[in-house]
Amino acid sequence: MRASGARLLLRAGLLTLLALGATFLLDPYRNYQLATATGVFVAVAGLTLLVGLTGQLSLGHAVLMAAGGYGYALTATRVESAVEGTAMADGVGGWLVPLLAGVAGALVAAGLLGLLLGLAAARLRGPYLAGLTLALVIALPSVASTVPGLAGEQGVRAPFVPVPDVLAALIATEQWHAWLAILVAACAVTPLVALRAGRAGLRMRAVHDDETAARLAGVDPGRVKAGAFALSSLAAGLGGVVLAIVTQQVSPGAYGLGFSLLLVVAAVVGGLGSFGGAALGAVLVTLLPWVVDQATTALPADLGHRLGGNLEIALFGVVVIAVTVLRPGGLAGLLPERKLLPNTVR
Repeated sequence: MRASGARLLLRAGLLTLLALGATFLLDPYRNYQLATATGVFVAVAGLTLLVGLTGQLSLGHAVLMAAGGYGYALTATRVESAVEGTAMADGVGGWLVPLLAGVAGALVAAGLLGLLLGLAAARLRGPYLAGLTLALVIALPSVASTVPGLAGEQGVRAPFVPVPDVLAALIATEQWHAWLAILVAACAVTPLVALRAGRAGLRMRAVHDDETAARLAGVDPGRVKAGAFALSSLAAGLGGVVLAIVTQQVSPGAYGLGFSLLLVVAAVVGGLGSFGGAALGAVLVTLLPWVVDQATTALPADLGHRLGGNLEIALFGVVVIAVTVLRPGGLAGLLPERKLLPNTVR
């Protein structure tokens, strides 16, 4: 097991270095897109673990991303104000301390909400859990308008994370934010891969396959479901942190029903239970709206305006149907299978 864990860390480190190096091949806007897709990937990775291993369908993971984003923005802003004017503000601590504090705040906010939902998930199944999480997405704008400090539809500002002085002459801000996104993804997804390949993953599969048999084998289905939901929520919260760093803003409009459903589409199209597939799905749902926007700008103004929103939805529908028919296991089937760990993912 120790050798397998070492191989997992080595693989994660190599993939992280490869992704960091790839940012030098991209222009600032492409690095911005990469950072955005990476934030979505982190959330989709948690969702694909939840749905693929335990069978719990969540239609409200965007709310958990919003919780992480708000937790990060509010905590980092407060710590930034406390650090301002001190000796720490002039060095690396001026941005690193608020960043780390914000990440901690995001984990607390998303984790607590995920734990509450997980306790409910232990007692709900099928459409009832999906309906509960769907209701949270619909209620998010109202909650943001009534809870003090969330600033309603305008949202809250997230502190700007500048490029460190030692890297300022080497990389641009967008590339630096892409680096942060990649590092957050490595820290978030690597434990999920290890969990899936270990005993916890076996317990999740047992609960998914047959709760009665799992209970007879000494596995508590309620505890497994609640734990899986909490872990998935932490990943979603870190995804919200990445988007908050990239956009420097957290507002309820960015985490609505449409975005929440896109997370499910990314998980399904990529292949449930596959983290490689989650990465492909995240890239797809990030780039496809941009491709549609570029295509509609080339059309006559009236036609482009009419097709703008409808064409994007239609294309996503076509993609889901095509993948379901041609690749029932998702796009993960296009990836080479890795056998570095037992029960590992592609």
